[in-house]
Parts: sequence; structure tokens; C-alpha cells
Amino acid sequence: MARDKNKYQDIYKKIGQNIKKRRKSIGISQEELAFRLQSARNYIGCIERGEKQPSLPFLLEIAGILDCKMKELFDFDK
Repeated sequence: MARDKNKYQDIYKKIGQNIKKRRKSIGISQEELAFRLQSARNYIGCIERGEKQPSLPFLLEIAGILDCKMKELFDFDK
């Protein structure tokens, strides 16, 4: 199971980078995003660094708050 996490770590890092980039572009802090998600700020930081693997429904909530389409979080060509 640990091997599976490592297998997708690069993907989750890129998703996290996209979340961070979008969050900063609309001017909200990790704390504000966490508040809107009813989550912890440190969890948002872990997601942005690719250390945590959020569920698809959670990513959908993030996309909604960041006012972007989910596919933008999965855009690895940026």
C-alpha cells in the first residue's frame, strides 16, 4: 500500500501546486480556504505540498471555492 502512495505522489504534488497557484491568484489564504472547507489550515498545506491525498469530492469542493473547474486542478501542462 505504501508503494501505491509513492506511485501517485508526483500527481498529488502537481494538483497541490495548482491549488496553491489558484488560491494565491484569487487572494485567499490557506486559513481562509480551510475555513470555507471546514478543515484545518495545516491539512491544506499538506495538500498543497502533495503530502496528503484528498478525495475527489474534497477536490471538487476546493475547485468550487477557488471558482475553477476541477480539470484545472489536474492540468499538468502548466
